[in-house]
Amino acid sequence: MTQEPKRRQAAPKQPSEKKPSRRKPAGIKSAPAKRGTKKSSAGSQSAKTSTKTSAKQSGKKKASGRRWSRFGRWMFFSALKLGLAILAVVFVMGIYLDTLVRDKFDGQLWDLPAVVYGRVLDLQPGQAITLSEVRRELDALQYHKVRTPQRAGEYSASSTRIELIRRPFEFEDGYESQRHVMLTFDDSGLSKVFDLGREKSLGYLRIEPKMLGMLGTKEGEQRIFTPRKEFPEVLIDALLATEDRDFYHHSGVSPLAILRAAVVNLKAGRTVQGGSTLTQQLAKNIFLTRERSLWRKIQEAYIAVIIDYRYSKDRILEAYLNEVYLGQSSGREIHGFGLGARLYFGRPLQELRIDQLAMLVGMVKGPSYYNPWRHTERARERRDLVLRLMLDQGILTGPEYEQAATRKLDVQKQAVIASRQPAYFQLLQRELTEKVGNRFTPGVGLRIFSTLDPVSQQEAERAVAQWIPALEKKVGGEIETAMVAVDRHTGEIRAMIGGSRPGYAGFNRALEGRRQIGSLVKPAVYLSALRQPEKYTLASTLDDKPILLKGNQGSEWRPQNYDRQFRGKVPLYYALSRSLNVPTVNLGLQVGLDNVITTLTELGVAKDKVPRLPSILLGSFTLTPFEVSQMYQSLTSGGRRAEQTALRSVVDRQGKMLYRHIPSGRQVVPEQAAWLTTYMMKQVVSQGTGRYLQSRYGWATLAGKTGTTDDTRDSWFVGADGREVVTVWMGRDDNKPVKLTGASGALRLYSGYLERRQPERLRLSWPQKLSTLKYHRLSDGTLGLDCRGDQSLPVWDPSGQLATQCRESKPEGWLKEMFSW
Repeated sequence: MTQEPKRRQAAPKQPSEKKPSRRKPAGIKSAPAKRGTKKSSAGSQSAKTSTKTSAKQSGKKKASGRRWSRFGRWMFFSALKLGLAILAVVFVMGIYLDTLVRDKFDGQLWDLPAVVYGRVLDLQPGQAITLSEVRRELDALQYHKVRTPQRAGEYSASSTRIELIRRPFEFEDGYESQRHVMLTFDDSGLSKVFDLGREKSLGYLRIEPKMLGMLGTKEGEQRIFTPRKEFPEVLIDALLATEDRDFYHHSGVSPLAILRAAVVNLKAGRTVQGGSTLTQQLAKNIFLTRERSLWRKIQEAYIAVIIDYRYSKDRILEAYLNEVYLGQSSGREIHGFGLGARLYFGRPLQELRIDQLAMLVGMVKGPSYYNPWRHTERARERRDLVLRLMLDQGILTGPEYEQAATRKLDVQKQAVIASRQPAYFQLLQRELTEKVGNRFTPGVGLRIFSTLDPVSQQEAERAVAQWIPALEKKVGGEIETAMVAVDRHTGEIRAMIGGSRPGYAGFNRALEGRRQIGSLVKPAVYLSALRQPEKYTLASTLDDKPILLKGNQGSEWRPQNYDRQFRGKVPLYYALSRSLNVPTVNLGLQVGLDNVITTLTELGVAKDKVPRLPSILLGSFTLTPFEVSQMYQSLTSGGRRAEQTALRSVVDRQGKMLYRHIPSGRQVVPEQAAWLTTYMMKQVVSQGTGRYLQSRYGWATLAGKTGTTDDTRDSWFVGADGREVVTVWMGRDDNKPVKLTGASGALRLYSGYLERRQPERLRLSWPQKLSTLKYHRLSDGTLGLDCRGDQSLPVWDPSGQLATQCRESKPEGWLKEMFSW
């Protein structure tokens, strides 16, 4: 008991961690360890080692923790900086793209071509126009003949009436809505125009002009801008059902559409459906390239969001409907459903059926792949898919779907927007430069109203297509041609052909082809004489005898008649009707070269084009068919010259008139002299060199003049009916003989034109101081005044002295019927 405390005192102390801050008192030493504590010392050493290891590990963990803490902070701040940088880039990019979008959408979104239209057909009661002529006009404008018209662009016809619904149209002086009318005809022409909608008679009706083509775009694309309100709602429904059913609910990008497309594509194992919205497609088409990359897709989405934020859904839809690519025509891209409708169906978009609209919508996915001319079955299947989607979404009923899906595609035969008239368009562009100048701005969507008559142009082209190959076969060589048809009263150009292939651009022989005119000059020579009524009448006698003319340098000229015969003496009217050369030269020399040149100038021929040489009396100078046409317009209109033009008016998109031509004419030669000359040109057709026409169109009392140059290098004919003066030239570009006279060449083409373009009867008002006198034929072929003679001729008798000789101051019945209205 008493030793117990000693054991406790002898028991060794457990080792403890050394406190680095504690020091032993000086002079005191530690007692050495006892043997009995060896094991404990080993354990203590082990514990120390373990403690040290633990401390090292703990230190490493703390150091590692400190390192990871520093790395984490670095990563955080780096990510923050990167995020801020990305946000800055996105922000700056957003500002740039927003500016880009606003500049485009708030300004003019596209360069718009100038749309060119033909002449407007004005109809009014009492007009001398037949039912068949109006029908042909409607057919040229691609109106549909139906049993009962129900919508714009349709008509029905009987033997005396035409019922039609005239299309709405923005005319040069303002917009006119569609109009449901009845036209009634009788033997004299149009007798009544009745508005069936308003139940009242109309004083006139305008039929909208034909779209001829477009001018003024530098880019390789064309479009006709169409406002959102003018698009058929069923087209909008079909488009959204096929391309973007959530259009009115997303903000430019549709995650749901992207997910839906991804699922469909995964199931199909290939890309069969896209997730782009209409807004994304619009952004890509207007602002981006067709490059396939992630970066482009990001830009596309960003722009789409901006567009959707900035603009209404209808504004976006309007832009898309006018931007969408739908194929090509003549090397130019066709954009927008408005122009696409004309490309594939030849009609305004508003008149297309549901199945036709569905085909256009189906082509959005790939116009080349679904081209209806090259891949008819593929295009039909795509159309039917669109129709099924419309059925599934309740846009179509079952019967409507069945009716639409069973129809043929009904596309045009050719991929054309409008028939091509390159020769006419060259004249139109020249006039735009001369008459409109700086006011004509390309790319701003101007509307150009021309004077071209679509029926006249169409029939002229068909006549060329028929007659040129036939005549080439006859002569055994190539033949070129040119043709100009001008309104006899207004000078407006109704048709123009510049070569034997009318639809192809190239050398325009109607405007640029200068050729000797030959006998076409003769009416001007005779007109120069008839301007002197005290000296010359139609019965005046002309010498038809050999003649020799010597030049200043010793040259000699012996004019010959075409048949190389001489008739001694002939009446003046007979010499022109038979196109005799020698009497014409004699007459021209009597009248004087200066007077003939003055007459030519007044009729519209530039004075510097006519040299002062006797040979001009037989047409040894050159003119273009266009210049010849001006001369004969002045002559056959009673001497009233109206400047030829192809341009009627130019209107901007806001309806402002930039230019307008008002047809007018001025008296340039005496009416009586022009009337008498035209009378002789009627004799050319009835019994002279143009009598080929008489058996076919004698009732129309046509006037005309043939022309043939030396060695038959040029074949000419000018014909005039009540509507038009038509100039026809035939020849070769190398000026070699074509082996055709005016009667056997150019006149045949003119006749072929009249076969299709029924002529109007040529009536001339009877001028004052014009009467008729009777004559009898003398033994030498000349005419002698005889009050009981068997031949009557009109005469200009200013003083009245000639008429009093036989007391006959009024025209005979048959003459007045032939020439008066």
